[in-house]
Formats: sequence, structure tokens, C-alpha cells
Amino acid sequence: MKIIKSCYFTSADKTVFLFLFLLSMASSAQENPLPEAKTGAFWEKVQFGGGLGLSIGNDFTNILIAPSAVYNFNDYFAFGTGIQYSYLKQKNFYSSNVFGGSLIGLFNPIDVVQLSLELEEVSVNNTYTDLGGNFKDSFWNTNLYIGAGYREGSVTIGGRVNVLFDKDKDIYGSAFMPFVRVFF
Repeated sequence: MKIIKSCYFTSADKTVFLFLFLLSMASSAQENPLPEAKTGAFWEKVQFGGGLGLSIGNDFTNILIAPSAVYNFNDYFAFGTGIQYSYLKQKNFYSSNVFGGSLIGLFNPIDVVQLSLELEEVSVNNTYTDLGGNFKDSFWNTNLYIGAGYREGSVTIGGRVNVLFDKDKDIYGSAFMPFVRVFF
């Protein structure tokens, strides 16, 4: 009579077996790839743009960075958001840091016309150095712009009016602002 020995796997055998099993699964997965996720539908309707500005003069510096993005619901309507930061300095007089965000709605009734409604909320931090020391003034400024422009492709040139403008409290010198808006 023959004695049959029991077959036991060592931990090294189990590790090799598990490795070969996973390797075979990975190789079969390469033959039948999973379908790609459909992420393009949303991002195909998103456009990015914004503004950059630099103005340097005699003891004067102004820097603006304002990226934005809009989602095009269709050929007529788009909605988006933006952030902005600007730095302004007049040597021995004044410096300002302005940062905040905005929401914008765009309406294109015909190909060459773009109407806009934009709500902007910015934090203003001013330092005046000519008033016998450093005087600081910090506040929030809210603006609501109604605008219209001529649109050609991804570029719109026009103007906008701040309907909440208050000459005594606003950080801008006028309620009217021309603009060039670019989205890619």
C-alpha cells in the first residue's frame, strides 16, 4: 500500500501563486480594455479666458491677474466665474491690494452681439503713506455690471456700466468701463 503525502503550500508558494494569478488577470485586462470615461461632454462646453495687465510708469506700478471660465449651455447662453487680484502702487503715496471673485452671465442674441451681467465682490486693502504715517483702509466692494459688446469669434470688445456705482465709496473712478473679453 502506498502512502500519499498531503500537499501543503508554503507562504512562498502562496505568494508566487497570487502573483501569477494577478499577472494573468492584468494581461487579460490589457486584451479587453474598459470603455473610456465620457468626460469630454462637459469640458467641450467650457471656455477659459481672463485678463492680464501690467502698467509701469514714473514711480507707478499696476499689476492685474484675472482668470475666468464659462460654461456654454448652448449658442446663446453661458455662465461662469472668475477670480482676480490687482496690485497698485504710487511711490511715497499709496498702495492697494484688491482680490475677489465674480459671477458672469453671457447672452448672445446674434453672432456678433454679446450682452453680459456680472456680479463682482472684491476685498480692497489700501495703505496711504503720505498722511503722516501709514493709514490703512480695508473694505469690501460690490459691483453689478450690465454690459454689451461686439463679438468676433472668441473676442468681445465692448463696455459695461456698474449700476451700484457710488463715487464716494467705489474703488473705480467711473461707473463705465470699456473691456476686451477673450475666451478660448
